Amino acid sequence: MKQSIFQNRNKSLGDKILSMDFKLFFLILLLGIFSFFVMYSTERGNFDYYTQSHIFRFCIFFLIFVIISFFNIQFWYKYSYLFYLVVLILLFGVDFFGITTSGSTRWVNLFVINLQPSELMKVALILLLSRYYDKIPFQDVSRVKFMIAPMFALFIPVTLVITQPDLGTALLIAAGGFIVIWLAGLRIKYFMFTFVTLAFLTPIVIAFLRPYQKLRILTFLNPERDPLGAGYQIIQSKIAVGSGGIFGKGFLKGSQSYLDYLPEKHTDFIFTLFSEEFGFVGSVVLLCVYVMIIYRIIAIGYQSKNNFAKLYCFGFASSFFVYVAVNMSMVLGLLPIVGAPLPILSYGGSSMLAMMMGLGIVMSCKIHKSN
Repeated sequence: MKQSIFQNRNKSLGDKILSMDFKLFFLILLLGIFSFFVMYSTERGNFDYYTQSHIFRFCIFFLIFVIISFFNIQFWYKYSYLFYLVVLILLFGVDFFGITTSGSTRWVNLFVINLQPSELMKVALILLLSRYYDKIPFQDVSRVKFMIAPMFALFIPVTLVITQPDLGTALLIAAGGFIVIWLAGLRIKYFMFTFVTLAFLTPIVIAFLRPYQKLRILTFLNPERDPLGAGYQIIQSKIAVGSGGIFGKGFLKGSQSYLDYLPEKHTDFIFTLFSEEFGFVGSVVLLCVYVMIIYRIIAIGYQSKNNFAKLYCFGFASSFFVYVAVNMSMVLGLLPIVGAPLPILSYGGSSMLAMMMGLGIVMSCKIHKSN
């Protein structure tokens, strides 16, 4: 039977600190240290804007991660709907007073930060669905009347993000939502039906894609069709990864990045630069850090005593895996290029803030696992 009634157990600050998952704590810190060196390398060994900004953001957001973890899990349960609503309002606000960059309107100016609400929606949707399914008995999850609300909660933000346009982030938000719905116990036949329906609708969907989005799909299928244009990014990315070899070219010695052959090296293609400089061995080490973070999140979910915390941790761990897998697959040419930053390592304030908030809530589940 689902346990949705929390026990009220307050802890002192000292008890909260001792209850933290220090393995997860130091893994996040280690990933942050990796990101400092990689960002420093993107600027050719100069301590310039991107490096300074990235280090400053990580320090601030890591502090936010710690503060959020001290909040009782009851707090996140109680205000999950409100958090989702606030982020949804910000998404609507993008259409009216958003900031346009490179043809996309995705950010709102909050004075202290240009916030991309779609990144926060990745966490907000998981929180909302975890709260929603906490109250629904397992045997009722697949009933139609209990499927309407989560479908609306999922498709409204996804539609808003697609219109920005940001198809990549929209797909990642949808993936996170469907993962939680599946974990909640929705019958597999509904997912099979959805998959078949989408397969038949693919030609229609492609017809409504913007020219640059269609070009990305064609480039994915055959990058060499336009090696100096649309296929340039992925071709250079593959060259950089391959040239790294087993042990890499060495820190600050990546020729593809230093000679500016590698575009967007501080954001979506940060893993490419890392692979070129640290090679296969370094890439495996980085991948192991991500795997251990995901493992710790799942372990915290298993330790939690209530269904809300379990569902959130399992959903966030699965989504975190998708974010890592999509980014690495993208730069290796296994998936079309989409806007998918590598968690914490890539430059981007909104993405890092969302991941730190999500991880902070996971840590809250650990500290207050008995609640």
